[in-house]
Amino acid sequence: MLSLHQNKKISSPVITTLLVGLLSTLAFGVTPAQRGLEIAIEVDNRDNGFNDNTSTLEMVLGNKYGESTTRKMRTKTLEQNDDGDKSQIIFDNPRDVKGTSFLSFTHKKGSDDQWLYLPGLKRVKRISSSNKSGPFMGSEFAFEDISSQEVEKYTYRYLKDEKLDGRDTYVIERDPVDPKSGYTKQNVWIDKERYIALKIDFYDRKSSLLKTLTIGEYNQYLDKFWRANKWEMVNHQTGKTTLLSYSNWNFRTGLKDKNFTKNSLKRSR
Repeated sequence: MLSLHQNKKISSPVITTLLVGLLSTLAFGVTPAQRGLEIAIEVDNRDNGFNDNTSTLEMVLGNKYGESTTRKMRTKTLEQNDDGDKSQIIFDNPRDVKGTSFLSFTHKKGSDDQWLYLPGLKRVKRISSSNKSGPFMGSEFAFEDISSQEVEKYTYRYLKDEKLDGRDTYVIERDPVDPKSGYTKQNVWIDKERYIALKIDFYDRKSSLLKTLTIGEYNQYLDKFWRANKWEMVNHQTGKTTLLSYSNWNFRTGLKDKNFTKNSLKRSR
């Protein structure tokens, strides 16, 4: 058993972290890993049953000099009962990306299937699993960031309780199972009341802080499902940012599997 008095070099923050972990284990009768998994499962369960949704999306790409580029898109998502979600993003403008369409089949286990239709080449390009850590359309979001975040894609560990912008949150660490992920770990702040993510820190393959995603302006739909209108990703290593602004959410619109095929990418308007 570790004695906090055996090593004079142990700092107060380390002692506090150890005590929080110990108290959490005693309070819940579970390990930090079990508690982290329980929280992740509850987040997932609370979003089950939305069936499908659509929205409009504006993406603002910013560089460290304050210059920005704006893109406008539409999104649609289809929930799967026995696997991850299917989703599509269609670019409407500016002209250089108009007609570009991205299709993702998220899987609970194994690599996701993702394709990108490039109208200039008139062909569908498959995104290989080794490229999932690459930037999505020049943004600070990686291809793996824009898939549905299935519980099975990570292992978990409860870290602590913490206040964030006046809200009580759980802070959990989730480590990607996929060895080809661009991240070693992600720390996620989960709203205790609504079980929604408010902030995510992403650590690169060298375990250095790479990016922070702040998620806000949530609204509730159908008396159950929370959707955020603002997603801001800040890259701490490059100074670049990407702001996603969602609007016009609609649920249970009647989307089917046939609306999410490689051929549908070419027909998207």
